[in-house]
Amino acid sequence: MIKETVVSGIRSTGKLHIGNYYGAVKNFVQMQHEYNCYFFIADLHSLTTHPTPADLHGNVKHVLVEYLACGIDPEETTIYIQSDVPEIAELYLYLNMNAYMGELERSTSFKDKVRGNPDNVNAGLLTYPVLMAADILIHRATKVPVGKDQEQHLEMARTFGNRFNRLYNQDYFPEPYAFSYSKNLVKVPGLDGKGKMGKSEGEGNAVYLSDSPEIIRKKVSRAVTDSGPTAEFQEKPEAIQNLFDLMKIVSSEDTLAHFEDQYNKMAIRYGDFKKQLAEDMIITTTPMRERINEIAADTSYLRQVAKHGALKARESAQKTIREVRELIGFKSF
Repeated sequence: MIKETVVSGIRSTGKLHIGNYYGAVKNFVQMQHEYNCYFFIADLHSLTTHPTPADLHGNVKHVLVEYLACGIDPEETTIYIQSDVPEIAELYLYLNMNAYMGELERSTSFKDKVRGNPDNVNAGLLTYPVLMAADILIHRATKVPVGKDQEQHLEMARTFGNRFNRLYNQDYFPEPYAFSYSKNLVKVPGLDGKGKMGKSEGEGNAVYLSDSPEIIRKKVSRAVTDSGPTAEFQEKPEAIQNLFDLMKIVSSEDTLAHFEDQYNKMAIRYGDFKKQLAEDMIITTTPMRERINEIAADTSYLRQVAKHGALKARESAQKTIREVRELIGFKSF
């Protein structure tokens, strides 16, 4: 039986945090035995923020190590570095020819980036959804395990694939859809009280898989709270709800129920709540943290995984590019 193809990746802009794990990587580990999976490290995407050469390579290594430490098996799936597959950049070029300025400027993530960093509004940020579409369409994937914040980009990938199909009158690219083993796509909040956990929101906002127990305790102790509830069963402010949402992810149901009850009775002590949350995060990340340290020291194994993955990914990508060039009308004389 032919397995459905799954593609997803994570930008190499630093170490992975628990938002990456619960939003994406945990799904990757579950999927690898059931689907034809391509999981990549998006170093081309990271160029929009102009990393130094040393930072770029170091960050790629971080993600590769942490993919493996989380349980992604290079024998079961294809793990590769985006820049090792030049066919992705070629498909990106072709798709850009049929992506329109207005739709790219309306992208929510583009508008957020412009507001957040108005001095670095580069063309790569504008065409980020096109490169993401190329990442997916190069393997003609039908399932993409992404977080909730990437749903609009996935919709744009379908738009670009369908537009190519119409333009060349071929039913070539299938439609990719978001996929998660959980009922709803997971959005993991950060510790700053204002939204999702992310690398770009500052060091204190994210709990990294490689963070030591001491660092985790310190970060969680500094998480944004308020002076406490002023009425029984009152609606929680965003910052407090974010912490409860984190507890829902890493703690037991009994633990969560206990602190929900304390909050509803106006008896919650945020110090105790944060201590429990920190300890549960430490328990969750300990197995991965131990494997990270072990794998990071094995340079020859990492080199072998990267080369093996590039060969497998290019085999698929080259087939797509050959067929796409033929559909467009590129022919050798």
